[in-house]
Amino acid sequence: MVIIEVSLLSGFVLASRSRMLLEQRTIIKKIEVEDNVVYIYLEKLNDESQTFVLQLEQVIQMKNLKPASIKIYDYYQPGGLQISSYSVVRW
Repeated sequence: MVIIEVSLLSGFVLASRSRMLLEQRTIIKKIEVEDNVVYIYLEKLNDESQTFVLQLEQVIQMKNLKPASIKIYDYYQPGGLQISSYSVVRW
């Protein structure tokens, strides 16, 4: 099982519509939101490229937002951790 752990930007929450759209994807086994982190559980990964779009809603206005982290790892072998970061993109 693969876990994508997305730390939310300060002052943001996962949009409910975004969660519903993610849950419709067959590759996603489960989604959990705890505190300021979204956990996306995947049954497995293969060689096929995957794109996940999370829409966030700003609930508190913050200044000087810092990037948040995204971690991808195998639940059974967390030593192969991949870390990236993201910043806000306004539509």
